[in-house]
Amino acid sequence: MTRIAGMAGNRGRNLLNIADRAPGGAELAVVLTNSGDAPVLEAAAERGIPTEVVPLGEDMSRREHEEAVNAALDDYAYDLVCLDGYMRILSDAFLDVQPTTLNVHPSLLPSFPGMDAWGDALAAGVSVTGCTVHVVTDATDEEGEVVESEVDVGPIVTQEPIPVYEGDDAEALKERVLYEGEFRAYPRAVKWFAEGAVGVDREAGEVTVDADVASTEDDDHDDSEAPRASDGRAAKPRGGLPARRLVSSDRIDTLRYGENPHQDAAVYADYTCDEASVVHADQLNEGAKALSYNNYNDADGALNLITEFDEPAAAVIKHTNPAGCATADSIAEAYEKALSTDPMSAFGGIVAVNRECDAATAELIVDSFKEVVVAPGYTDDALDVLREKKNLRVLDVGELGERTDRFTEKPIVGGRLVQERDLQSIDVDDLEVVTEREPTGEELESMVFAWRTLKHVKSNGILFATGTETVGIGMGQVSRVDAVRLAAMKADEHAEGKDADGAVMASDAFFPFPDGIEEAAKAGIEAVVQPGGSVNDDDVIAAANEHGIAMAFTGQRSFRHD
Repeated sequence: MTRIAGMAGNRGRNLLNIADRAPGGAELAVVLTNSGDAPVLEAAAERGIPTEVVPLGEDMSRREHEEAVNAALDDYAYDLVCLDGYMRILSDAFLDVQPTTLNVHPSLLPSFPGMDAWGDALAAGVSVTGCTVHVVTDATDEEGEVVESEVDVGPIVTQEPIPVYEGDDAEALKERVLYEGEFRAYPRAVKWFAEGAVGVDREAGEVTVDADVASTEDDDHDDSEAPRASDGRAAKPRGGLPARRLVSSDRIDTLRYGENPHQDAAVYADYTCDEASVVHADQLNEGAKALSYNNYNDADGALNLITEFDEPAAAVIKHTNPAGCATADSIAEAYEKALSTDPMSAFGGIVAVNRECDAATAELIVDSFKEVVVAPGYTDDALDVLREKKNLRVLDVGELGERTDRFTEKPIVGGRLVQERDLQSIDVDDLEVVTEREPTGEELESMVFAWRTLKHVKSNGILFATGTETVGIGMGQVSRVDAVRLAAMKADEHAEGKDADGAVMASDAFFPFPDGIEEAAKAGIEAVVQPGGSVNDDDVIAAANEHGIAMAFTGQRSFRHD
């Protein structure tokens, strides 16, 4: 366990934050101050942390005071010294006999050193400042006098940027730097020291941080629940996630409300994004009401789905789930097939197509109520048709191109989850047939289409498909067999001109029991594609064989929980 000697001159809020959070298991062994009135003394005592006061006598030299500090700390065992508003420049009398000493400075050094970093940042008119955790080095001459050019020049351990807003004053900026910057950066640095991830070369004036790298291979993850390839290995190695993720985006609009009217909301833009995006799309129906929070969310889901396909494709999205999806020889035909999967649920939905929207497709779209249309372009005739619907939002996302954004993330209370985007894509050669009956060529084609579409259905997800069009979709169920029943009900009661008889079923994760196959057989399913990997795979395969159902494994699952 790493133990810390903390030295503060006033409130010591960074030290108390470290004490409360115990980053890397570190704890404060003692808090020392040179002022008996410092509020940090009472706060430390409340936490059971020993305290020491070493007043600065009127006739005490710098080195004499530091020697007294050293003596006061002699009775404590510690591995690291952390300064927090300790308003004394330290010399070699202290630094040469103590372990590594850290300080946090309220700016992004080397900019704005000195006593008023906040005021200096405001005076300079910068839009970003922040804080710096650095190793403290000797900034005095042989007589113990301060050499100003040597203050705050120790090697940097970590930094945290903080925005400066129009109208900020020094006090507002000071609080933001503390709570949003120092409260992140200082515990991070302590954690790295506690984990033995920091190397300090005092002679060279260099710090290396093994933990703070742009890309790592994470060998400690647990693959026990992940689908396996046929040779028993994990389907794909993980890694490449950065040690820190700094995200900057600019508010481009305040929305009417969030998911519900009692929630405030806004949309922010990342101007470094190179791929097609609904955030950066042109709104072509002038006078239509602005996109809502839910419109943005659904339109983004629709765009992500239709970019799965090279063939002309159309999708209808409702509450971020596909109500239908299809590919065909033309966009109009693909839209008709997608809509016919569940036209009732498509009411008020979002439409996306991956080709220029023509007039024939536009006529079909406006035949029923839709909120938003997303396409990589529109013919003039199509725009004439779509603009007849006063509040239909018409988004032109431009050329679809490559998918370049690497990560997706989900904020959770106290942090955020970050993962690589699910860009997996299978073809027929990736499928492992495991049943007595081989799938037909058309069934194999349907399996590939169904799997690509199923990636965008919330888990537990089941999808029925015939050819390259959806027939029934069961999404967001807590039981996989219930998802099968829901897909069958949708196909039986909602689909127009098609049904589940003879269809292919795709499952986003393995079947833990044969009951899902039994329900599929009742619905008329004749082929199944699923990841495989259950301890009951043999029983599931046996159920498929009993019903003459062909089954193929993908070797990888496709959960989507958001």
